[in-house]
Amino acid sequence: MTIKAFIPNFVTLLNLFCGSVAVIFAVNNHFVFAAFFVFLGIFFDFFDGLLARKLKVQSELGLQLDSLADMVTSGLVPGIIMFKLLELASHNKAFTSINDWTASMQWSGFKLNLLPFIGLFITLASAYRLARFNLDEDQQSYFKGLPTPANALLILSLPLILEFQNNDLINATILNKWFLIGLTIASCYLLNSPIKLFALKFKDWTFKTNAVRYIFIILSIVLLIVLHFAAIPIIIALYILLSLFNNIN
Repeated sequence: MTIKAFIPNFVTLLNLFCGSVAVIFAVNNHFVFAAFFVFLGIFFDFFDGLLARKLKVQSELGLQLDSLADMVTSGLVPGIIMFKLLELASHNKAFTSINDWTASMQWSGFKLNLLPFIGLFITLASAYRLARFNLDEDQQSYFKGLPTPANALLILSLPLILEFQNNDLINATILNKWFLIGLTIASCYLLNSPIKLFALKFKDWTFKTNAVRYIFIILSIVLLIVLHFAAIPIIIALYILLSLFNNIN
């Protein structure tokens, strides 16, 4: 293997490294740091494929390595985060303020509770989605089902909203076990749904060809500026809705 051919794989390994670090932070309830390394891993995930195409060194090894890295960064980490959130929700009668969220993080005991393990279904659904993606040769210009990085951003946004938004109603909603269970089920379905979602791959830069992509990017930037981390779930919903609209036309 030439050095040029190894460059994209090295970037993929950086994704895997970030995901591994994020696992450590997530297990230890350091969700903000876990989210940071997931975001960094997704950044590397975006550029490894781009580099492979630009350098014309795409390979089966790179494809498999990319999925293995995504399995950790965008599959295992969100599953652990959901496990932790369900654990917190099931050990606290009510969360009404950011103080309740902060205090809950000091809990250090252990009691076996089967409910939080539901969160790991996200990891299982992510693995199944990645395996299907590797076997599907049609998903070049679009995705079939929600990509694992997008799903990871959705799940990782929850502790960030709790940490930085400080809204009592939102806090109580996020740390409601029924909301978390419902989101887990929705996440597993979206990952493996037959819905065709557009990919952010530009063959050219014309607005006519990439209208839905430009609209999505502009609206996403506006939402992030206005709503900060609370914008992420809305952006994921917008992504799905724009894809459905794009499929009709």
